[in-house]
Amino acid sequence: MLKLLSSFSRISISQNFPNKLHTSNQLNLQFTPVLFAEPLKKKKKLDPSIVKGREDRRRKKLEKQIRRLEKNARQLKPIEDLETPFTLIDEKNIRTRKLPEITEDVKEYRAQLLKKWAKFRNEENLLDFKTIDRMANAQKKALDELRFESEELYQQAIQPDIGMIPIVCVGPVHTPPIKEYPYIDGDYIDKTKVYQGEVTEPK
Repeated sequence: MLKLLSSFSRISISQNFPNKLHTSNQLNLQFTPVLFAEPLKKKKKLDPSIVKGREDRRRKKLEKQIRRLEKNARQLKPIEDLETPFTLIDEKNIRTRKLPEITEDVKEYRAQLLKKWAKFRNEENLLDFKTIDRMANAQKKALDELRFESEELYQQAIQPDIGMIPIVCVGPVHTPPIKEYPYIDGDYIDKTKVYQGEVTEPK
């Protein structure tokens, strides 16, 4: 009974429709959100000649860029490392060494020395090949005898030695290190030359 009375207490009669009942709130007045706006500014009327001049300048600028790109389309970027500087070309006569002429005796001596060196190296290589073949044959013979005695020992012998794999070799370098060398820290300035028509990535 109390629930029925509470529901009738929320019923209201609309003034516009007195014969209809509803349980929702009346929507006689509504408010829209506040919009802080200002009236639009009146556009200034420009002279048609000024507008046309701007468009012509923009079009000419684009056409100039297109012509420049078409001109440099087949132009390859030069490799500075493979090109001789002009300063060295100008100083060619100054830098050219005038070596004395080699006599026939010196030429004959050098030729004989080169032949002797080639013969020595050939004999040394043949000796190395023979030594390697002898060691390989001895190893194969020893493994065959071991396999004849025990298959298990043979399988263990042919396994690779894991302890010898992580080997580190330190050999000579081009220039020896300088002890207590004062390293200088500085700024890096990119002086890479940018050619016409080349597109560079922004940094």
